[in-house]
Amino acid sequence: MTPVIETKDLTKVYGQTTAVRGLSLTVGKGTLFGLLGPNGSGKTTTIRILTGQARPTSGTATVLGLDVETDPIGVRRRVGIIPEQETPPSFLTATEYLHFVGAVRDIEDIEERATWWFDLLGFADKKDVLCKDLSRGTRQKLMFAQAFIHRPELALIDEPLINFDPIMQRLVKDFLVDYVREGNTVFLSTHLLAAAEEICSGFAILHSGRLLYTGDVAGIVEEGRHLDDFFLELVRKGGNV
Repeated sequence: MTPVIETKDLTKVYGQTTAVRGLSLTVGKGTLFGLLGPNGSGKTTTIRILTGQARPTSGTATVLGLDVETDPIGVRRRVGIIPEQETPPSFLTATEYLHFVGAVRDIEDIEERATWWFDLLGFADKKDVLCKDLSRGTRQKLMFAQAFIHRPELALIDEPLINFDPIMQRLVKDFLVDYVREGNTVFLSTHLLAAAEEICSGFAILHSGRLLYTGDVAGIVEEGRHLDDFFLELVRKGGNV
C-alpha cells in the first residue's frame, strides 16, 4: 500500500485545549477514507493540518510525500480541498470564481471544465449569480466543483454532504466512488455514518482528539454490524472493544 497520507504522533494544542493527541495514521492510495468522530473530536483540526492551514504543535504529517509543515503550498497545489464552512468570495459570480480557481491552478480548459461541473451538479442557471446570493446548497456545489475541477490525485473534504438534499447526496456519493475507482484518493470527514458505511473503504474514529480505532468498513460489515452501532459503542466505551 502506497501511503498518500501519513501522520506520526501528530498533536495540536490551542491554549489549554489539545485538539489532536498523538495521531498516527496511514491512508493508502486509492482509498475512500472516512474520518469519523463526535463534535470537537479533532476531525476539522486534522484536515486543517493535513492541508497546511494549521501547523502541528508536535509530530509529523506528510501528504503525497510532502511535509505539510515545511511545504504547505506544495501540498495545497496538488490536492483538492473543501474546508469546513468556507464559502466562495461574495463579490464574484459562480463562473468568475471557477475561472479564478482555473487561473490559480493553470487550467487551460477551465471554461469546458466549469461547464461540465455546472451541468453535473445542476446549477448552470446560477452560474452568473453572485456567490453572496447563492443558497447554502448551491455554494456547497460550487465549493465541491472547485475542489475537483483540476482532477487532483487526492481530495481532503470536510462534511461534503451536509448541505445537500438526498438527490444531490446520491449524485455526489456516486461521483466520489467513481473518482476513487479511477485510482484517486478521497479523505473525508462526516457525521453521516450511514453514508460512510455505504461508500468508504477505510475509516478512523477520533474522540477528544485521540484515535480510537482505524480499520476497513468491510470488516465491520462482515461481522454483521453497522458502522453507526460500532461507532456509538466505541465512543461510549472510550475505545475499549
